[in-house]
Amino acid sequence: QVQLVESGGGSVQAGGSLRLSCVVQDNLYRRIPMGWFRQAPGEEREGVASIHTGDKSTEYADSVKDRFTVSWDKSKNTMYLQMDSLTPEDSAIYYCAGDPRSHWCGVEPGRGLDFLYWSQGTQVTVS
Repeated sequence: QVQLVESGGGSVQAGGSLRLSCVVQDNLYRRIPMGWFRQAPGEEREGVASIHTGDKSTEYADSVKDRFTVSWDKSKNTMYLQMDSLTPEDSAIYYCAGDPRSHWCGVEPGRGLDFLYWSQGTQVTVS
């Protein structure tokens, strides 16, 4: 059983920064693909960043490339999403997800939505 505990988020003015954290509670300490997703009201959930906790390879959606950075801290079993130069279009509920059954998360539409483990979600509001 894997639990993902998310923290961070909140309200920020346009141009500001926020950092989200996702602690992976997994007694097996497996190296798995993980991703950050977001869902705005009336919109479908979309992937914004992917990382594999084994080789730390990453991938970003075009909408956040060069502004968001996903990282993995092995010593803390924690994934981060550093969000810079935020715009109102980034406002959404953000989720982290992971799945030991998968090889990669991806950020293409629909990818990763069937991941097994999800966090509770955190609101990010940019005004």
